[in-house]
Amino acid sequence: MMSLTRQFSLWTLLLAVLLSWQSAFARDLPDFTELVEQAAPGVVNISTTRVVPDRSQAFEGFGGQEIPDIFRHFFGDRLPAPPGGPGRGGERQSLGSGFVISEDGYILTNAHVVEGADEILVRLNDRRELEAELIGADTQTDVALLKVDVTGLPTLNMGDSDQLQVGEWVAAIGSPFGFDHSVTAGIISAINRTLPRDAYVPFIQTDVAINPGNSGGPLFNLDGEVVGINSQIFTRSGGFMGLSFAIPINVAMDVANQLRDDGRVRRGWLGVMIQPVSRDLAESFGMDSPSGALIADLDPEGPAAQAGLQAGDIVLEVDGEEVERSRNLPRLIGRVDPGNDAELTVMRDGERQDITVTIGDWPDSEEPAQARSSESDAQARLGIAVAELDEAERERLGIDSGVLVRDIAPGGAAAEAGIMPGDVIVSLDHHAVEDAEQLRKLVDSMPTDRAVPVRLYREGRSLFVALRLARS
Repeated sequence: MMSLTRQFSLWTLLLAVLLSWQSAFARDLPDFTELVEQAAPGVVNISTTRVVPDRSQAFEGFGGQEIPDIFRHFFGDRLPAPPGGPGRGGERQSLGSGFVISEDGYILTNAHVVEGADEILVRLNDRRELEAELIGADTQTDVALLKVDVTGLPTLNMGDSDQLQVGEWVAAIGSPFGFDHSVTAGIISAINRTLPRDAYVPFIQTDVAINPGNSGGPLFNLDGEVVGINSQIFTRSGGFMGLSFAIPINVAMDVANQLRDDGRVRRGWLGVMIQPVSRDLAESFGMDSPSGALIADLDPEGPAAQAGLQAGDIVLEVDGEEVERSRNLPRLIGRVDPGNDAELTVMRDGERQDITVTIGDWPDSEEPAQARSSESDAQARLGIAVAELDEAERERLGIDSGVLVRDIAPGGAAAEAGIMPGDVIVSLDHHAVEDAEQLRKLVDSMPTDRAVPVRLYREGRSLFVALRLARS
């Protein structure tokens, strides 16, 4: 029998080894304390208010119908007036995060955090509350630039999101559910993710816990540099489920600089309609594996057509960068400055060839808002770019009127309705659409409180979709 003394010695030795391993393992894990101490002062809480219509005459939760008996005990036949006095609607609040990028008061956040706000309040780390001015917002990248009238603010250091690697540790600071300066950490799960209706952003996917209120807050690398803006989560429950997405800081800063300098964002435009390359299509085009973006149609006046691209070409590369999937092409073209040349490698008749294209300006960003034509304003409200149909095209399609949808802005009213590039809009709210000017007039008269039917011609068949304009 082993003596008790010897057993005790062995157990002591084993415990010491385990503690040593635990200590070594702990030393290998990142320590975010210094990062948080240095970065927290540059992270802000953002709250917005929006005046809503006076609903004192109706009970909103019951569709404006008569107040149920259970509530008459408290309110009688009339609900109390909302805060602010008679005749004024209540105020709806939203919470988000942001961060300071310059000492003179410029702040970055998400466009959806401040969308439709009548007032934007920024609460700093020292508990000061300042009213912010919206310099500009770009819905296609979900980036907004704010300005507060104060100087000497603590700023954050910007990193290089192009250098990120999968598996790298990152941390987020924000205001989930309104809890200021909450810190969460995790790793980068993937890079260059393209999400539905977000064709212009190569998202950073992480497993950092992000919840409502984190939107617009910074994502840090271990050097304490901002590498992204937390923007979206994938969830089935409304809370964090291990998938969160951030806008790369290189993309966000490019947008912010354009908003600050020009008040708008310009992005490249090719003027094509594309579709994915399936395995069968790849085989039919003589390709070993499916990749690239198949050009289904072109705007005859667009940059692609002017450069000699044709329907049936498959775009494989843009300036040497591979187009892995069709949805990557808008992002690669969008980041080329309008007016600059891009080298496109395409597959045509089973052979690769290079074609130089002078990239155009996305139609909705061609001119500052105040200088756009009314026709462009109408198309911008819908989030589409359209082209006229000549008599031969109408005869080929067997229709008497209509305009061709050549591009769709992700997240716009048209995209929400299910309208797609290549569709022909035949009628809007039961009125025929003869041309782009007729479309403008119909859009100007569209109601914003209900959906209207839109008749489309798609792939040889007619169908209807319901279109609803957002309130301006």
